[in-house]
Amino acid sequence: MPETDDSSCVYKNRDAPVEARVKDLLSRMTLPEKIGQMTQIERSVASPQVITHSFIGSVQSGAGSWPFEDAKSSDWADMIDGFQRSALASRLGIPIIYGTDAVHGNNNVYGATVFPHNIGLGATRDADLVRRIGAATALEVRRSLDICSLCGCFGRSKPPEEHPNGYPFLAGRKNVVACAKHFVGDGGTDKGLSEGNTIASYEDLEKIHVAPYLNCIAQGVCTVMASFSSWNGSRLHSDYFLLTEVLKQKLGFKGFLVSDWDGLETISEPEGSNYRNCIKLGINAGIDMVMVPFKYEQFIQDITDLVESGEIPMARVNDAVERILRVKFVAGLFEHPLADRSLLRTVGCKEHREVAREAVRKSLVLLKNGKDTDTPFLPLDRNAKRILVVGMHANDLGNQCGGWTKIKSGQSGRITIGTTILDAIKAAVGDKTEVIYEKTPTKETLASNEGFSYAIVVVGEPPYAEMKGDNSELTIPFNGNNIITAVAEKTPTLVILFSGRPMVLEPTVLEKTEALVAAWFPGTEGQGITDVIFGDYDFKGKLPVSWFKRVDQLPLNADADSYDPLFPLGFGLTSNSG
Repeated sequence: MPETDDSSCVYKNRDAPVEARVKDLLSRMTLPEKIGQMTQIERSVASPQVITHSFIGSVQSGAGSWPFEDAKSSDWADMIDGFQRSALASRLGIPIIYGTDAVHGNNNVYGATVFPHNIGLGATRDADLVRRIGAATALEVRRSLDICSLCGCFGRSKPPEEHPNGYPFLAGRKNVVACAKHFVGDGGTDKGLSEGNTIASYEDLEKIHVAPYLNCIAQGVCTVMASFSSWNGSRLHSDYFLLTEVLKQKLGFKGFLVSDWDGLETISEPEGSNYRNCIKLGINAGIDMVMVPFKYEQFIQDITDLVESGEIPMARVNDAVERILRVKFVAGLFEHPLADRSLLRTVGCKEHREVAREAVRKSLVLLKNGKDTDTPFLPLDRNAKRILVVGMHANDLGNQCGGWTKIKSGQSGRITIGTTILDAIKAAVGDKTEVIYEKTPTKETLASNEGFSYAIVVVGEPPYAEMKGDNSELTIPFNGNNIITAVAEKTPTLVILFSGRPMVLEPTVLEKTEALVAAWFPGTEGQGITDVIFGDYDFKGKLPVSWFKRVDQLPLNADADSYDPLFPLGFGLTSNSG
């Protein structure tokens, strides 16, 4: 049962300074309670007994782990509140913090607003828009008690008066904190491989990969996740220099550092061997909370033995728990531990979908507009007699949303609530316009005597995440180049490409098509595309990365003397240019 004498509990006084509350609570905690706070388990093993009696500090949903298929926001709130009540029933009543990957919207939840992937947001060059997306995502996440894993750009927070220099401080509030990930260098691995090795001097690592974290810390980010990747062969999860000396000491990070999924197991060779030593190396390197996620009993037993034997100093445990408690106090979890049910209506609400639609519009990059530069092909005539729409991506919401939607690698099909580009085209054209859709164009359709005013071909990558996205060829899947060419030889064609990165564009595609748009993975609001291609809004997107001619050019460096892209960094046409 929780302690009942609140009068002597500084940590229960909401008006006491955060650091005083942390110090008071830490002084009351036993070793099992401290270790419990350092343990994050997956919701499928999070029984009330485990949470209460093992003093679990955090529960999380692995991608695709839901209360049940197509669970609504209220179902998530019911589940998480149940976990929270179990935590509050422990001796000290320390609330859990719930973890979810909300990387482009609250994307695990059926019916939530799904925004464009981060590469698309980079193409917008609109920091205020990204801030509004973060705010909308946080609001939809607040229907329960979550860590909201927003990567890259964060809404700027005003530092408190005691931090006139802006940082270090933590800006978690209203039960939501952000997680910056993955520290550090996972975007610069050799050959671009997921969980690969970043080969770089420290000076280059700091200039290119560490610098964004300083910005996040300056804006009060509360948690940072370690990377599966390595730096010059050193696993990040056990790299004391980067995790402690750089992140915590040099950058002044005061929140907590969480491992990735089973991240400590990656320290050993072969992975998963000598788990006890992996725990020792990871915790001593600076990991504060461990995403176990299932083997919590072994983790708790091994770390307890390591502390009692002195192999993990008690000072390291106290530092980790201080950081975890600091975040929980700053986020207001002790005062507001349960879901705010009044916010359930915000999930997938019209206002948020309008923000997402705006983001889609601004993320589109026009790569080609007309075979003749003096005669732009776009915008399209919405009152054309007959329009041919082709491609499996044109009427597939899952392909439109990409990875980290419903499950980690995403799913094809009508997986959530939203508007496909085919839906949007049909809604945008005139009443007398006939829209013909085929996943793959038949010879009969292409040879039709009635003909088409133009065709819209929507092709691209399937949803993917992490290693499932490793690809050394980067050709358009599902015979995309051939489909484009077959249609473009018969009908004036606009190509819309869904992808998480630049793809190989064959010379015939560039030659035969009239217009080409990089739409990235735009999310649930397909109307954002039709808003632009039919001329209600102009194209604003600019390439956030260089578009290569051949994969053997990668990686492309815009500052290199040999720089020779197909489309340079920052390229993007408007409807009035060809």
